[in-house]
Amino acid sequence: MRQNVYTVAQINSYIKNMFTQDYMLRSVFVKGEVSNCKYHSSGHIYFTLKDAKGVIACVMFAGSRTGLSFRLEEGQMVVVGGAIDVYERDGKYQLYAKQIVLDGAGVLYEKFDRMKRRLEEMGMFAPEYKQPIPRYIRTLGVVTAPTGAAVRDIINIATRRNPYVQIIVYPAIVQGEQAVPSIINGIRALEHLGVDVMIVGRGGGSIEDLWAFNEEAVAQAVFDCQIPVISAVGHETDTTITDFVADLRAPTPSAAAELAVYDYAQLMERFAVYQSTLNHAMQTQLRKQQNRLEGQKLRLKYLSPVSQIQQKRTYCMDLEGRLTGQMNRALTKQRHRMALYAEKLKGLSPLEKLSQGYAYVEGADHKVINDVHKVRPGDLLRIYVKNGTIQAKVNQIVSPNERAGEGNI
Repeated sequence: MRQNVYTVAQINSYIKNMFTQDYMLRSVFVKGEVSNCKYHSSGHIYFTLKDAKGVIACVMFAGSRTGLSFRLEEGQMVVVGGAIDVYERDGKYQLYAKQIVLDGAGVLYEKFDRMKRRLEEMGMFAPEYKQPIPRYIRTLGVVTAPTGAAVRDIINIATRRNPYVQIIVYPAIVQGEQAVPSIINGIRALEHLGVDVMIVGRGGGSIEDLWAFNEEAVAQAVFDCQIPVISAVGHETDTTITDFVADLRAPTPSAAAELAVYDYAQLMERFAVYQSTLNHAMQTQLRKQQNRLEGQKLRLKYLSPVSQIQQKRTYCMDLEGRLTGQMNRALTKQRHRMALYAEKLKGLSPLEKLSQGYAYVEGADHKVINDVHKVRPGDLLRIYVKNGTIQAKVNQIVSPNERAGEGNI
């Protein structure tokens, strides 16, 4: 008996393996009513599907949310596609949802998916065929229902952003059997009028309500249009074939108006900034050129003949002053030197000696007599004294060794 005892984990693993090997459970569609729906902070959605006879736990992981085009709410009748598997930890099975559609839309969704793949293979979604949306437009074409929130939102927002843009609305039928030819006629009519950009769309609704925008004829008309087309069908979570073919997809009609029409007030503010920047740059350049001109004027004034003459004259006057000063200093120096020499000569001058009582004697030949042997008796002499000259005749010569006797000269 004890050989047949298994752990809980072994049993859960065995059951999970049974589910894994069942090919039908790998891809199944389950219809039911949503209950206990919870959006987790991680992005996962936990809910329960129920009908009159049973319930099944379901989970849609955040990575699979692309398969949900609307917000899941309590009480909705939906068709959930996915795989049934066992959560080993809790030992219970649940439906792991990959896609969820509202009940009644499953067939249309499959048709939508097939058409999307076929048109994509034809290249109608290729980015190289997308036309750029003009940044500044004068005329806006709108193909939508003449009544309803969509057209009011487009007109209100476009007018608020730029009251000078002309809005041309083609009142199209956007739901029912006449919707497809009406939408196509609206696109062609606005293209013929030559609007700058075109918005094609409508308000939100079920997949059945939006189906006209999934028709191939409408997609072809949008693809062939020479005017840039913005698709604005339904709400942000709604997606149609027209969204993929159009040159630009807007999540809502209001967003389409914002994408198509530039904000005039913002543009004027930008122009004001540009003007201010340009004025500042011009003022800077003017001041720069004025400073440069003033510099050139000063340079020209400095290099002008009058200025050069004035500078040379000033320079000459400076040289003259310096030369005069140097000459005066040199003269003063020489005067001082001459005074010294004069004093020195004064001390050596014979006349100075004469004034002190000395005499100067010279012969008839004007030679100085400073030796008794240079004269003879009878020679005429000239004696210079302080106040005149004395003529004398030698009578007697007395040498220093001889005793001085009486005699006259």
